[in-house]
Amino acid sequence: MGLYKFRKYWYLDYCYGDKRFRRSCKTTNKRIAEIELGRIKREIEEGEHDIKRESKIPFEAMAKEYLDRYAKVNKRSFLEDERICRKHLAPFFKNKYLHQITPLMLEDYKAKKITADLSPATVNRHLACLKTIFSKAVEWGRAKENPVKRIKLFKENNQRTRFLEKGEIQILLDCCEKLLQPVVMTALNTGMRFSEILGLTWNDTDFERGIISVRNTKNGEPRFIPMNSDLINTLEELKSRANLDSPYVFCNNRGRRRTRFGAIRNSWARAIKQAGIKDFHFHDLRHTFASHLAMKGVDIMTIMKLLGHKTLAMTLRYSHLSPNHMRAAVELISTKKCHNFVIIPQNAREAGVQK
Repeated sequence: MGLYKFRKYWYLDYCYGDKRFRRSCKTTNKRIAEIELGRIKREIEEGEHDIKRESKIPFEAMAKEYLDRYAKVNKRSFLEDERICRKHLAPFFKNKYLHQITPLMLEDYKAKKITADLSPATVNRHLACLKTIFSKAVEWGRAKENPVKRIKLFKENNQRTRFLEKGEIQILLDCCEKLLQPVVMTALNTGMRFSEILGLTWNDTDFERGIISVRNTKNGEPRFIPMNSDLINTLEELKSRANLDSPYVFCNNRGRRRTRFGAIRNSWARAIKQAGIKDFHFHDLRHTFASHLAMKGVDIMTIMKLLGHKTLAMTLRYSHLSPNHMRAAVELISTKKCHNFVIIPQNAREAGVQK
């Protein structure tokens, strides 16, 4: 049992039963080849080596099967999974079989994506997708183990609280194209997530009572959000020129529901660039909604219900105030405004001088 190199690739050479096997590791990295050889040696010693497992199931084939037979049917985030597979996973694991994907290879994937300036949270979403693919592969008899289970995810910082001041909000709205403006108005006045907005139907909007029903939520529990006059006017105007054959509030010319990619995404990028707003994502409109409610004195429990959070801890990060608002609060105890606030010198106090 050993390794040998032919041209630029490393090959395995081992015997199992009465047969001799020679096959390529499909790698130029000797360390990866040694790990693969060690795995096979350990399986043979433990009597767990399965020749069928080496039946060469390409990762691309398994990813496609996962998308077609599971994600497309069961996951609302199907398009995101499809994008992750097409743009990231498939190119990296090209020409790899399932049994060749090792924890070390996954560590290489993490390092490459972080180096490419992807956030830890984004890389974690890639690994989550890959983990589900392997889970289904094991469940369907395509693989024997899930190597992603042995990978430690990056620590994420979910406490981002970027929001817009009033002046920035108006600048952004002025820079929004006709397609985008009602989408942004809905986010600013409801705090709804992007997916919730794009999935909104006219049946979910009750103009008489002024309520939006959010049914397909992240936590699976529907919630009801009051509409203010600005949003009612925006949606009524949109409905007057809407595609009556489509149930969706935000649809394309063919009546199909819009997605976060394509026209919406490009229009958002142009608006942010034209407005000159830095470090701002669409989800930050949700932060803006919650932050301005907090600055207006709305209690934290009400904000929690409007956002659809199950725990108060998730809502507390939205309850901060803007720097200007905090400065105004601190200014209330300024000596110039609080004339009765007198500082008595230490020597005067010692002498018994009273205020």
